[in-house]
Amino acid sequence: MDAKLEQAAGAASVPAPALNGTRPSAGALAVLAALEGAGLEAWIVGGWVRDALLGAPSHDVDICCAGSWQENEAALEAAGIRVVESGVRFGGIAAIAGGERIEVTSYRLDGFYTDGRHPESVQRARTVEEDLARRDFTVNAMAWHPERGLLDCFDGAGDLARRQIRAVGEPRRRFEEDALRMLRAVRFACRLDFSMDPATAEALAACAPLLDAVARERVGWELDGILATGRGGDALLHYPELMCAAIPELAACRGFDQHSRYHAFDVYEHTARVLTVAGELSLSRVDGAGPDTAPSPSLMWAALLHDVEKPACFTLDERGNGHFYGHPERSAEAARAIMGRLACPGALVRDACLLIRYHDRPLEAERTDLLRMMGRLSGSGLDTVRLMNELLDLKRADTLGKAPSCFYYVEDIERMREMVRELVANREPYSTSTLDLSGRDLIEAGVKPGRQVGALLSRALDAAIDGVVPNARAELLAYLGL
Repeated sequence: MDAKLEQAAGAASVPAPALNGTRPSAGALAVLAALEGAGLEAWIVGGWVRDALLGAPSHDVDICCAGSWQENEAALEAAGIRVVESGVRFGGIAAIAGGERIEVTSYRLDGFYTDGRHPESVQRARTVEEDLARRDFTVNAMAWHPERGLLDCFDGAGDLARRQIRAVGEPRRRFEEDALRMLRAVRFACRLDFSMDPATAEALAACAPLLDAVARERVGWELDGILATGRGGDALLHYPELMCAAIPELAACRGFDQHSRYHAFDVYEHTARVLTVAGELSLSRVDGAGPDTAPSPSLMWAALLHDVEKPACFTLDERGNGHFYGHPERSAEAARAIMGRLACPGALVRDACLLIRYHDRPLEAERTDLLRMMGRLSGSGLDTVRLMNELLDLKRADTLGKAPSCFYYVEDIERMREMVRELVANREPYSTSTLDLSGRDLIEAGVKPGRQVGALLSRALDAAIDGVVPNARAELLAYLGL
């Protein structure tokens, strides 16, 4: 380490004041010391301040500084801190200190937003207060310094205490500047389990059409973040205009009466309830991975889109009962198009669409039925056991989103889950790859390479699933007459 950096790190290692019991990292303090040692006022801003006040695990550190990016870079390099020139167009660089990447940005004022996403120009601001005034939400518009303390011009700390998300200044102006902020507002509200300030919520609904100007992959990234909180159902229920602007196909589901004794809610509210239950169960220590682990993305996307084509499949019989024949298959096709448009990863699209396709297929707590379903969820790159459990999760959430008369099925689903565990533990086959018999075994037994090998493996698999023969190589060969 450079001698100057050692000196800065040494000064930073002296116990520094903490914000709500959270201390900045040694690297962050070294960067602060280097900037201010060069006469450049600097503050820690943004997520780290918010999370420290919440008593949450510390966020990546961002620093805002009075110097230009060139002055900031010179000050850091003089202290022996490596700099990466990233975002210099907006006055930003990255400092690498103590193995940590710390973003350093000059005080700035944004010019006009001509594309609803990026400022046309960026100007230097004279003070940190001016910089904080351009930020999105009050909980993100606070600054802190180990010696000068907390700078909170917009009562962000008060909003944290009130558990609400509120735009800085005029909400509509904030969203007109950058329409993606609307989804960010919802993501923060879901992640923190906060409500939305009434004026900000009103602006969300009014400005929702502005989302059309945002690149679809950015919309997809924010939607994925909302779903990852496990509270995507809240987003659907509380911010329907925005969610339907993000995924226009959802709009047809709003208020769509299912005309069914099995459903107590319209298609949209049913979807929200399914998403809520799936998220809650995934965050449960008993049934899911626990509150510190994000829910499965494939399960969340499947819950969101599992009934998206129901309105298009609706028919009404002579008794006034609604039917949605073919909606799982059509919803899977629609989900593939929607998720592709939103630039979701291919493996995620594949898994979510499989869950959607089979979510409504009748399934019983019976060995053969379960193995056949596991076979449908098997193939190259597929985690069959995970997908089977997620399918059962989706079925359970779907059941609990219906009328109370359907809730009995939850017990059957949990019985199926236990049976799946036993089937896997007992090495019961559900695909040719899980057979205790391979193509090489057949060839060694005298079968000529070609289609006959695959046909014999399929025959052996059917027999093993039906319980005609055990999943053991010798017995399978004998069953095939080899």
